[in-house]
Amino acid sequence: MAAPQVAFIGLGVMGAGMAANLARKGFPLAVFNRTPEKATPVVALGATLVGSAAEAARGADVVFLCLPATEDVAAVLFGEGGIAVVMNPGAVVIDTSTIDPVATRELAARLAAQSIAMLDSPVSGGQKGAADGTLSCMVGGPADVLAQVRPCLEAIATTIVHIGDAGAGQVAKACNQICVAANMLGASEAVALALSMGVDPRRVREALLGGAAKSTVLERHALRLIERDFKPGFRAALMEKDLRIAVEAMNRTLVYAPVSAGIHQLLKALLQTGRADLDWGAVGALIQELSGIAPETGTKG
Repeated sequence: MAAPQVAFIGLGVMGAGMAANLARKGFPLAVFNRTPEKATPVVALGATLVGSAAEAARGADVVFLCLPATEDVAAVLFGEGGIAVVMNPGAVVIDTSTIDPVATRELAARLAAQSIAMLDSPVSGGQKGAADGTLSCMVGGPADVLAQVRPCLEAIATTIVHIGDAGAGQVAKACNQICVAANMLGASEAVALALSMGVDPRRVREALLGGAAKSTVLERHALRLIERDFKPGFRAALMEKDLRIAVEAMNRTLVYAPVSAGIHQLLKALLQTGRADLDWGAVGALIQELSGIAPETGTKG
């Protein structure tokens, strides 16, 4: 069978990697990004850059979205120049963004009324996973639609789990971000303790990686914190948004959430210190500052 015509809208840190892997797998691919120059590497792999989201989606069998926030997804689907107007019945929207699960259900229902299917498929694995095609997809929506478009998802991910109905993928992503953020704050406090006691945090991290504390966060993000490398892999503003979504969902469902709520407050404070565009691991630097550890020397001031 011929490969489906695919469109990809949103070529940020994550979207660019996913789109590139679709192009490498030979899918006919049209791409759109508000900053056209970000499409250059994908175009070099054979994708076609177009001038609007609607132009990308017109005639496409599968449309991927990778956008910053709930309102961005809603606008691309149903706003002025939205893609829902031009998409054919039977087409599929795969939203890899991290957005509100309740809004996702509403958007999926509106698309279904036009005979357009939607899968919410937020991803985990970071910039490296997006570039390597090794992401984890948490999928909400009809199982038969997932089976139909699975080859497209297999181009970007090595783990694809059908979580449940519309919105379930977003719920799973909220759970993922809670776990990742909690791990990062624990690692940040551990690094701060080591520094405050005059102990080399690199040696501490090496020891912890050999025991029960081992985690992807300790392996990757804690090292970046120790090296004070805050070049954005995942911007602090986006992690704050993700935790806000999780906390709001827990508030609606009366889930007791002291850990998530506290981390969200720290992320808001991080943004207020002007570090919204740094990697969210910079929250560890904020922990050190609040602990009286001088960034220049890594010692108590």
